[in-house]
Formats: sequence, structure tokens, C-alpha cells
Amino acid sequence: MHPIERLRMVARAAGEGPALVAQEAAGALVAFGDDPAGLVTACRRLVDRQPTSGPIWWLAARVLCSSDPSTEAWRAVEELQDDRTPEQLAAALPDGAVVTVVGLGEHVGDALVRRGDLEVLLVDNDTVEPHLIRRLQRTDTVLDAVPAAGAAAAVAASDLVLFEVSAMGPGGMVASAGSHAAAAVARHADLPVWAVAGVGRVLPRRLWDALVARLHEDDEPWLAAEEVVPPDLVDKVVGPDGVQSGAEAAAAPTCPVAPELLKEAE
Repeated sequence: MHPIERLRMVARAAGEGPALVAQEAAGALVAFGDDPAGLVTACRRLVDRQPTSGPIWWLAARVLCSSDPSTEAWRAVEELQDDRTPEQLAAALPDGAVVTVVGLGEHVGDALVRRGDLEVLLVDNDTVEPHLIRRLQRTDTVLDAVPAAGAAAAVAASDLVLFEVSAMGPGGMVASAGSHAAAAVARHADLPVWAVAGVGRVLPRRLWDALVARLHEDDEPWLAAEEVVPPDLVDKVVGPDGVQSGAEAAAAPTCPVAPELLKEAE
């Protein structure tokens, strides 16, 4: 497949987890390693089509700031493949807990399958992948589908609220629609809220601000598939290094700021 066609395919990808899409994107970007102008255009195109994906911003920033973009792209793939976030989350979840989950992301789904001893109240939204639900159903996990209208009741019946973020930074985290409301209800009920942020999800402030600006361009945010959750509603963030506070996690981005990705640089 021609590199441009592969790039277009990745840019249009929908329904796959951010980490998997970023790995495919890295393979497409390798072809532009000897074409700096083409690499900039390719990275901008990816960010334009996947504006809320932290791993896409993270990958693009790394290859644009590297003296060897192709090697850096493959290094990013290795880090995404070696992500220990699911293991960390599986180890941290309380035994036998009732957990309200908003959006069954790739890392949350993996962790719940590893455990198999939890009761999961899965708030209904369009981001849930059927194959993840089938994997959970093959374990001993008690899985109950909860309509969006029942989210508050589910939270009240839970020991913990859990959601996966596609990106996070100093001002909050991007998660599936409904996460903000569930976290607010949990805060009111004095229940813990955990966010899950795997490799490539934590961005430096300037990239985070650029991502949020794109998200806020939506004229009908109430129809958006994702939203920003304020950091003060989240008690813990689980990532590849274990359980941290939100402030600790946001203070440790793992990519540089690539000015080429900022709209004011154009």
C-alpha cells in the first residue's frame, strides 16, 4: 500500500483504541523519515483527523522533534506495545468491588478481563467495542448494561467509578461522554473516582491546550462522543507506572512540544 493511502486509512480509523491507532500511524509515518516537509504534513493530517487522541499527538510530537523520525516512530510502537497499564490497574482494583465503568476502553477492558471477580456496571455509550464486551462475558465478571439515564443510580450502587482517558494534561482529561457526570455524582456521594491513562496519554501543557481548543470547536458539545473531565473530580490516575494522583500524572508528560502541531505556528 502506498504510504499516502496508508496514512489516509489510519487518519480515518474509527472504533479502535487510541494505542492501536497510534501504532498503525507510526508504521505510516516511517515512510516519511527522509521527507521532513511530508512528515510535517502527515502529522498534521493525523492530528486533524484524530484530534482527541493523546497517543497520536504524542507520536507526532516525538517524530517531529527527533533527528531520526523513523527510529523514533518504532521506539514509540514498542512503548505502546509494552504498556503495563492494564496490569497495574488489575492489581490495584479492590477485590470483589462493584465498579461503574463509563466507556470500556482498551486498557480498562483488559484489566477487567484479567480480574474476572468484579461486578461491572457498564454505562451505555457508543464507544464500547463489542469484542471487549464478549471478552468480559467469557470471564466470571458480572456485567450489567446501564442506560445513560441510570448512570447516577449505578454510581450510587458502586464502590468505585472508573473511566479511561484518551488524553490528559494540566487542565483535565478527555474521556467518553458521561464521564464528567458520573465523576460529579461520585464526588457528591464521596465515592472514589479513578481515571486510566496509558502510554502516550499525558501531554505537555501547550499540546494539551491545542487539543482542548480543537475539542471546543464543536458547536454541539452535548452530542460529542468525548468530553473534558475536570481534574478535581478524579482521585487517582492509573498508568504504566502504577497509581498516582492526578497532579503527579499530569506533571510527567512523555513527549516534547512540537511547534508544527500548534495552529499558531502555521
